[in-house]
Amino acid sequence: MHGYAIRPARPGDEHALFGLIQALAEYEKLSQLVTGSAEKLARDLFGAQATVEALLVEAQGRAVAFALFFGNYSTFLTQPGLYLEDIFVLSEYRRQGIGRALLGRVAKIAKDRGCARLEWSVLDWNSNAIGFYRSLGANVLPDWRLCRVNGAGLEALAR
Repeated sequence: MHGYAIRPARPGDEHALFGLIQALAEYEKLSQLVTGSAEKLARDLFGAQATVEALLVEAQGRAVAFALFFGNYSTFLTQPGLYLEDIFVLSEYRRQGIGRALLGRVAKIAKDRGCARLEWSVLDWNSNAIGFYRSLGANVLPDWRLCRVNGAGLEALAR
C-alpha cells in the first residue's frame, strides 16, 4: 500500500480508536455528545459479547483512520447487511486513497459474509463526504430520515 496499513482492531487499540472518535466528533462539531470511554469501547469491541467491529489504519506508526461497523438485517431482502457507524480519516491523511481503501475493505467484509448491502449515514452539510460516497457508487437516499430515541426518551419508551 501507499505507506499505510489497514488491519482489524485488536485489544490495546481502544485508546487510539477512541482518540480518533474524539477527532471525528470535533470535525463534526459534536464533541459535546461524546460521553463514552476507551474502556467501554474495548468491552464492545473485544468483550465476551462483542457488538461492534473496527478496522484501524496506521501510517508512520500512528493510528490515522478507522471504520466501525456492525451487522444488521434486511427483512425485505431476508439477508444480512453491515452498517458502517463511522468512518474517519485524520485531515492530514485525506486525499491519499485511505478512505476509499478503508471503505473498500468494509465492503469486502460485507461481501465475504454474504451481506446484501452496506449502509451508513452522512450529515447533510458534509458535501465533501457526500460527493466522495457518490463517486464510489453509493446512493444517498433522499426519502429516508434517521430516527433516534435516547436518554429520557428511551427510558420513557421502554416503560
